[in-house]
Formats: sequence, C-alpha cells, structure tokens
Amino acid sequence: MTKKTLIRGATIVTMDVQGDLFDADILIEGSEIKEISQRIEVAADELVNGAGYLVIPGLINAHMHTWQTALRGVAANWTLLEYFQKMHSGLATVFEPEDLYIATCMGALNQINCGTTTLVDWCHNNKTSQHNDAAIKGLMESGIRAAFFHGTPKPEPKEGETPFWERPHPKKELERLVAEYGSQDLISIGAAILGPHYSTLDVALHDFAMVKDMNMIASMHQGGGPARTPEGWKVLESKGLLGPAINIVHGHALDDEQLKRFCELGMTFSATAESEMSQGHGHPLTGRLRDFGKAPSLGVDLESVCGGEMFIQARIALGIQRSLDNFDYRQKHGTIPPTSTITTRQALSWITIEGARVLGQLDRIGTLKAGKQADIVMIRASDLNMQPVNDPVSAVVMQTSLANIENVMIAGQWKKKDGELLNTHLAPKIELLNASAKKITKALGL
Repeated sequence: MTKKTLIRGATIVTMDVQGDLFDADILIEGSEIKEISQRIEVAADELVNGAGYLVIPGLINAHMHTWQTALRGVAANWTLLEYFQKMHSGLATVFEPEDLYIATCMGALNQINCGTTTLVDWCHNNKTSQHNDAAIKGLMESGIRAAFFHGTPKPEPKEGETPFWERPHPKKELERLVAEYGSQDLISIGAAILGPHYSTLDVALHDFAMVKDMNMIASMHQGGGPARTPEGWKVLESKGLLGPAINIVHGHALDDEQLKRFCELGMTFSATAESEMSQGHGHPLTGRLRDFGKAPSLGVDLESVCGGEMFIQARIALGIQRSLDNFDYRQKHGTIPPTSTITTRQALSWITIEGARVLGQLDRIGTLKAGKQADIVMIRASDLNMQPVNDPVSAVVMQTSLANIENVMIAGQWKKKDGELLNTHLAPKIELLNASAKKITKALGL
C-alpha cells in the first residue's frame, strides 16, 4: 500500500505556476507529489504540521567535486594554478577507492543536511573502475538523488606518458556504469568530459560523438588559462554535436559571440560563484547569460575551498551580479540605480529550476507540482534569524542557513527529520573521513 504523507498549513514556495501559497497543504503519495492546495481532506498515514514552516523544492547542486570532502579547507588559499598543481598532480594521486567512497558519502550527506536533494557529482579522480564503484556506493548509501558525472584524472604527465588531454574518454567504462547503475531510482549517469578547452580536437570530437551516441548529458570545464583547441567549438558545431545535452561549467573563456550562439543552441551553464572568484576564474557568467535570455545553474564546486550550502552560493552569485550592475549604472549615470536588476526569486531559480534543466529533468524535479518527485525542504521560519517573514522567497534566499533546515524529503522519503539526518551512523563515518584526510595529506607532506 502506497504511503500518504500530508504536510498541513505551511507557506509553500512552489517555484511553479501556482506561485506562493499561504496556510496550504501538500499531499505526497509514494515518491510523488499528489496535490498542492489550500486544504486537502484526506486520511493520511503521516500528518506533518507545516505551520511556521517555509516549504520549498529540494535544492539542486549542479556542480561539485565531492571526492574532495576529506580535504575541506586545504585549498582555501590557493589560486587555480596552485590548485591544478597541488590537487590534481599532488593530493589526487594518492586516493584509493575507499577514499572516494567516504568522501562522496559524507559530502552527499552534508548536502542533504543543507537542503540539497539532487547532487551533480563531477567525479574526475577515478583512475580505476573500483574508484567509480566506490564513489557511486557512497552516493547510494547517502540516499541523495544524484547524477554521477564520470570524469578522468588530470595529473601532469610523467616522462613517456600520454598526457590526459590526448586521451579519449573511456566509453567502455561509461557503458559499464550505465548498465550497472542506470536503472537505479535515484542515480543517473553523465559524462564529465574534457571539452575543447582542455583537450586536442581529436579527443573533443571523439568525446562529443560518444555522448551523442549514448544519449547522455555531457559536462565540461571551460576556462582556466588558454584553450588547447581554440577552434574546437566551431568544428563541433559544424558536426552537429552541440545542443541542450551539453553543459559548460564556469565558461569564462567564452567570448560574447560564442556565448550567444551556445544560448541559441540550448546549451546549459553552471556557475560556482564563490570558488570562481576565490581562485581567479573571474566573475560568474550570470549577467552575460542574462543578456542572452538565459540563466545559470549553481554549484558548490570545491569543499576544499568553500562550504557546502547552496543558499550561500545563491547569495554570493546574486550579490556579485547586483554589484557589477550597480557599478555599471553608476559609471554611466552618476547615481544609484532606481531598483535591483535581479530578484531573489531569480536567485532561488538558479538552485532549483536551472539545476533541473541541466539534467533534462524539469519534468521531475526543480519545482513543487503535482506529478513531480516529492523532493521537499521544510525551513523552520519561526527561528530568530527568520522572523518576521515579510516575503517568503526573500526569507528563503537571504535569511536561511543550515540551522533552519528542519526536514528534507527525497522521492517521498524523509532523509532529515526534526533537524537530524536519519539512519546515517555519522560517528564512525566521521572517523573514516578523518583517517582518509590524514593519510592523503601526510602522503604529500601537508
């Protein structure tokens, strides 16, 4: 018999056509939202008091290298050049499968704790199949909805080695991952490929054709120094290999003509505002995308650099773009602009709707609507830092912190309840995470 859960009397920010509802109910049956309305009269198996709560769609972290969880804070003072040298050619090289498992599991649990229900795990420290299996085991054990984007390690080549930028993405391993995990309810498989910024043209052509043949989402970094194949994007478009299934992370190296064309092709973009500004990428693409009628999804990127809360990422991306817009207006007009250029509702859409768009799953996640998956966050709005709630969306984006995340549901199952993660046995996992951190950093003399 399908379980029915009724959340009663909440303030609901649907991010869908229903808009914001006050003193309203949500009925969940099984893994799906059955109904959202002012009053639902039904015999429910579980009745949850929503009075004093803001209910929002589960947050979507569109880009994170979760394998770095045990290295929190290690890269906080590094530029991108230091990161390439010390992380990819240093710390990353000593990871064993068990290190990927515990880092990915704990990183995903922290995301749930912070209100994220869908994580795009961009895994590019996976030199063996065992590393991939260990990372996916961690995701599955956490209970998060995840897209495992399979990447490849990127150390500086040793003498006589084929450099990573000349290696085609391993299609057989991708096919194995799809065959073994593609039918899981909460796990999907994508490809974290090099792209023309970081690979030769031959590799880029192979990888883009591969993901098209496999009908798979492909994501790639774009930025961080000069491109290896500056002409690559034009060649890829001429071959019909660009479109909505292609996701660009960062994107700072793209000129306006390229960006406009990619928007026209329906490609998606993921910004990681805090790490981008900290490490030297440049300002997030938010305003440039807006000029072409598009918006970014957002990700944490690196917990080795910054914290894991998506609300913080939304606030930083919102704040820096408002600052840039305000400065530009003052330069042109000599005065403060009459109103803000970006609303808090738009910022909330970056960590909900736009993340779902990246994964091609707007029909399932990203908003609260009957028929969609029951990925739901309940924010305790009665707390001191939240009161009074004059505007629910602004309260969500500008006031909410981890301390206010009371309940988190994924696919109709509570993963966090009454402020506590459920069925996680955190103490032994924290010991494993610390042991992994000590082993990795000691091996590199940190």
